[in-house]
Amino acid sequence: MQKSILVTAVAALITFSGTAHAEDSGQRESAQPDLVVAISVDQFSADLFSEYRSSFTGGLARLAQGVVFPSGYQSHAATETCPGHATIMTGVHSGRAGIIANNWIDLSIEREDKTVYCAEDERIDGSSFGDITAAAQGDYIASVWHLLVPTLGDRLKKVSPDSRNVAVSGKDRAALMMGGHDVDEIYWWKGKGFSTLQGRKTLPAIAALNKSIASTIDKARPAFAVPAHCAARNARIAHGEGKSVGDYAFQRPEGAASVYRGSPDFDKSVLDAATVLIKELELGQGDATDILSVGLSATDYIGHGFGTEGLEMCIQMSELDRSLGQFFDLLDGADIDYVVMLTADHGGLDLPERMSLQGVATAQRVDPDLNAKTIGRKVAEVLGLPADQPVLYADGPFGDYYVSTELSADMRKKVKDSAVALIAAHTQVEMVLEHDEIAAIEVPRSAPEEWTLPQRARASFHPDRSGDFVVLLKKAVTPIATTARGYVATHGSPWDYDRRVPILFWREGIRHFEQPLSVMTVDIAPTLGALVGVDIPAEENDGQCLDIDGGPLNSCE
Repeated sequence: MQKSILVTAVAALITFSGTAHAEDSGQRESAQPDLVVAISVDQFSADLFSEYRSSFTGGLARLAQGVVFPSGYQSHAATETCPGHATIMTGVHSGRAGIIANNWIDLSIEREDKTVYCAEDERIDGSSFGDITAAAQGDYIASVWHLLVPTLGDRLKKVSPDSRNVAVSGKDRAALMMGGHDVDEIYWWKGKGFSTLQGRKTLPAIAALNKSIASTIDKARPAFAVPAHCAARNARIAHGEGKSVGDYAFQRPEGAASVYRGSPDFDKSVLDAATVLIKELELGQGDATDILSVGLSATDYIGHGFGTEGLEMCIQMSELDRSLGQFFDLLDGADIDYVVMLTADHGGLDLPERMSLQGVATAQRVDPDLNAKTIGRKVAEVLGLPADQPVLYADGPFGDYYVSTELSADMRKKVKDSAVALIAAHTQVEMVLEHDEIAAIEVPRSAPEEWTLPQRARASFHPDRSGDFVVLLKKAVTPIATTARGYVATHGSPWDYDRRVPILFWREGIRHFEQPLSVMTVDIAPTLGALVGVDIPAEENDGQCLDIDGGPLNSCE
């Protein structure tokens, strides 16, 4: 059995008190849980859950015997990490939360790079966007200030000041968006260990864990064993000159710490940190309910680097299942009355080179000329503007586009109209929606699979942060023109392969049932809120409480 490379070190750090609870399982069903564990598995689509469900034997198998909503939806169009995490513990759509994308453009800020990262505070001197996806993760000041609404943990602490609200993740944006504004402790991976907010001290137990990680992360590790059900996926798929995916089992050479995030070991480290926090803070062992938000990011890095349908993802699903099982076993050993919710921030799409071999004739990479810089130059030429004057800004080929505010109002309209016409005519573009057009749409409360594309875009929209227009690409168009930087596949579309995620609940003694009809991630916060005694007012909530009792009682009442 593959164990965490840190298992010995973490075992030395963790000795649960084993405090017993008097409640029997019948009493526990109706009492508030001592601990809520909210888990987001980055890029864990409903398709992956369905595809691998029969192979699960560990933590995911346990959750699959709880309350299962296989058709959960991140109902918005901007299916990226930050918007998705912003819905899970707030109960509101990402646009209402102010998180329209991972990155957006703010032409009013003074720094040269106008791109804003969702989890930074660009108002602070010294924060600069840089390259958030690079190993250095940018030179920015991590902050939750862009999140405009409270999380469930924020609300719980207002009604129960003794409750602890704690978050840990592989990505800062996951921890910040799930934890919220009032967190007792918050950590995310940076470099070779876990970091926290500027000005905060790192807990000694987390510092000790970081030291253990640093002593092992550069050491070589053998390849993971290939489970029998993964063998058929061991097939090399070329995606560029001399590059391929589909046959890698995550062996790590000496000194290759840079590949750690894109391996199953990464999730194990995050769960080790979560376990340390439970022990150090005695979460779930006090008189008040505590919340622990956990963001597991390896599935996303593996999906980006290797795609979703190869050997790499198959091994990751097996190891994720195993790691979660070990984590739940530790909680069981501490005799903590806990409830688990597991979902995802978005789904994902496999790389087009493999999809084209598997019956998706339309799978393709985006045209490298479909970008704000190239389109802007064409527009400037048509309108007689200087060639070196930027007129159009965007963070990628899809999503929000912004027209330069250096232009006159009349010229801004001409630039917008010209750009919209050029982009809408492109064969890879499904739809272009203008700012005022989106703003006039009412966000529906109907079944999310029935929403129109404009309605999906509206759920991601914020009037002060969204672009002058939004570009939606056609199905199976991967918005990565070249794999030279190491990403072969991605997400972010308004299509259901990126929107659909599982939503799972588990607690000791819970009645198992499966509800195949669609629900939304904005339903999670009110559902958990009902369990812990937090009522989210209807006017502050885009979701609804889901009755997860499975019997004559109603968990929402």
